[in-house]
Amino acid sequence: MPEPTVHTTRHTVDVSASVDAVYPIIADVTRWPYTFAPTVHVDLIEREADGPLHRERLRLWATANGVVRSWVSRRTLTPAQGRITFRQEVSAAPVASMGGEWRLEPIDGGTRVVLLHDYSVVDDDPDAAEWVARAVEHNSTAELAALRAAAESAEDGTLLSFADEVFVAAPAKEVYDFLYHADRWRERLPHVARVELTEDEPGVQILEMDTVAPDDSVHTTRSVRVCFPTDRIVYKQTVLPPLLAAHTGTWTLRPERDGVVATSHHTVVLRPDRVAALLGDSATLADARDLVRRSLGTNSRRTLEQARRHLQPVAD
Repeated sequence: MPEPTVHTTRHTVDVSASVDAVYPIIADVTRWPYTFAPTVHVDLIEREADGPLHRERLRLWATANGVVRSWVSRRTLTPAQGRITFRQEVSAAPVASMGGEWRLEPIDGGTRVVLLHDYSVVDDDPDAAEWVARAVEHNSTAELAALRAAAESAEDGTLLSFADEVFVAAPAKEVYDFLYHADRWRERLPHVARVELTEDEPGVQILEMDTVAPDDSVHTTRSVRVCFPTDRIVYKQTVLPPLLAAHTGTWTLRPERDGVVATSHHTVVLRPDRVAALLGDSATLADARDLVRRSLGTNSRRTLEQARRHLQPVAD
């Protein structure tokens, strides 16, 4: 039986920042969902240090040509050399195998980032090879552009993370089901004006909805949700309100006493270039942070409070 064809690609970008500034963005996978547009979620399964090497095992969910795919990868990080190698342990069809390397090379005025891929496709199918080539090209180009933007931007207050929690006197499974069945939110949540939910793969949902903000404005969003019964749902918005460059979140459920503490976590990246146009010439980034914190936090608390009203037994 012939060996499968191995396809290789090379993408590069020059970044006006040092290797020490660029490397942590690639190394820290917790930053990927709000830094790299294709990445939906990353779970760090294992991590170990072996002298100058660091090894990790990850499960990733990401979009490829508009479709959500998931796989398990192993990475070896060598910070002193500015290198990170990766290899998919379990690939998602039509990919049969995939690996590669990030190389960071010092240059005058910054860093040259080289991203290498090698891959094969199931049965050497030419249509599959074209599909994967298109996905690798699009995602690599998008990731390198985002990496350059993140590394070259100063710490300017555009990143915002916060959480709100509500205690619900109900079993975790019932609270989870309330959050999981977002297709019923139009009837259950007063701030949801329209909702469409699809789930072609168990546990991976596409949620589109129109949400009414505290100022009565309506925002259309589209999210990819990854569901982990019965304690966690993570999501990433792929269609965003105009003030946001990125928005990721997690619903977590922690059993406590005779119920659960339900927490809504948000991480957002603001767009400072749109603050004046959207909020007025005198508005500042601090005003935008306050507005986003208030709007997202209010809607999250509304959702959890409605879950509590829906699920908690009525006292006699």
